[in-house]
Amino acid sequence: MIVEISEQLKHVIFAQMETTFPNEGGGFLLGEHESNKVRIVDVIQVENVFDSEEQYHRYAMTPQNWAQMEDTADERGLTLIGYYHSHPDSPAIPSEYDRIHALPNFIYIISSVMNGEAIDMRVWLLKDDRSAFSPIQLNVTTS
Repeated sequence: MIVEISEQLKHVIFAQMETTFPNEGGGFLLGEHESNKVRIVDVIQVENVFDSEEQYHRYAMTPQNWAQMEDTADERGLTLIGYYHSHPDSPAIPSEYDRIHALPNFIYIISSVMNGEAIDMRVWLLKDDRSAFSPIQLNVTTS
């Protein structure tokens, strides 16, 4: 599988994650499935509702956020394909907490934000047996 995102949307995610630093930030990925490719069409940031003293290493949203994003995707003829979040001063690799709380068949984009600057973006998919994440190829396009 390949995940495709525009350079513009990559910069939008990076800018959002830099504004939430030193805490984690995140949101939803809306897009389209095309054979062996997932194309991200839009990203929608969602406020981190985790306890404020834990936001430096945890990100959460409400069930209402999920329901609203499902409706938004449907209204736009898109699919809720995944979720993105930042890892402040940490690598863009899933934590054990991420694995435990991950959903199957959902694309996960993690951005590393070091000293307030987003420097890396990686894509992950939870394995069917939920034992770990597999890295997914990310293609950044100019359109």
